[in-house]
Amino acid sequence: MFSKMAMYLTSKLTTMSEEYKFLENMNKLHILKYLEMKDISVNLNRYLKNQNQKYAALQPYLDQITLIKDQVAALEQAAYKLDAYEKKLETKYKKLERTYKFFSPKTLTPQMFLKS
Repeated sequence: MFSKMAMYLTSKLTTMSEEYKFLENMNKLHILKYLEMKDISVNLNRYLKNQNQKYAALQPYLDQITLIKDQVAALEQAAYKLDAYEKKLETKYKKLERTYKFFSPKTLTPQMFLKS
């Protein structure tokens, strides 16, 4: 009976020892995985710092691009206003041309249209 009890206890201790070894190996693997993740995060942090420095170096150029974009928009609006004014003048000219159609274009002078 003692030998069965001894075999039982031995098998239990062996099983527990195997489980502890298994857990120890799992812990070692997790430690390695955490170290690997730490390396990845350190490299990622370094990469992001580098990218932020590059972006900071480009910021003056980006600001200039924004300024130029705004200036182009203002110039475009001025061009539209100038185009509208030109069409208005052309309409006035055609109206005057119909009014004074008996004059040839070569004989029309600005003094003719000035009010006295």
